[in-house]
Amino acid sequence: MNKILSLFIAAACLLVSYHASAQTGLTDSDRDFAFNHLKQSQKKLQKVVKGLSDTQLNFKASPESWSIAECVEHMAISESVIFSFIEGSLKTAADPSLRSEVKMTDEQIIQLTTDRSTKVQTREVFEPKHSFGSFQGALDEFNNRRKSSLKYVKSTKDDLRNHYFDFPFGKADSFQVLLFMSGHSIRHIKQIEEILATPTFPSS
Repeated sequence: MNKILSLFIAAACLLVSYHASAQTGLTDSDRDFAFNHLKQSQKKLQKVVKGLSDTQLNFKASPESWSIAECVEHMAISESVIFSFIEGSLKTAADPSLRSEVKMTDEQIIQLTTDRSTKVQTREVFEPKHSFGSFQGALDEFNNRRKSSLKYVKSTKDDLRNHYFDFPFGKADSFQVLLFMSGHSIRHIKQIEEILATPTFPSS
């Protein structure tokens, strides 16, 4: 009888442990939202640069402006660097007590990141320096990084809501860093659309 009772208690403990573990990962809603946002911003980039010539890709509205090719290179670099913020956050223990320091909602993170009414000077690490050999090389790098990020979102058990990264605008949880990454893509897609709308943009 004692043996049966012990087995029952052990099984119950495993179930409790599994349930607690399941609660620390992303909700299905979080997972779907991040995956769809990342996927849609990737698709939008493919659409906006499709069929552009080398002349169009390298056109600059002014000497200090970025070209479309440079925007895409910046996005490829950023995809890797921003994801490293998440990897860094996971090196410390999850801490639910810090959640009160996260002041922005997911929607506000996306709105802040995609808003181009305020221009931001990028840090040197994000500067395009023709690192990937060609426009296609940069686009391929972006797509490969985004593919990896999408796979991560679909399968991760990491407790992204209780790990954090400190941006200049405040603390965000690591799930919001994923949204920041996708919003960053949208921000520079808007920049590309502004370049395309320049009156002097080459027709071919």
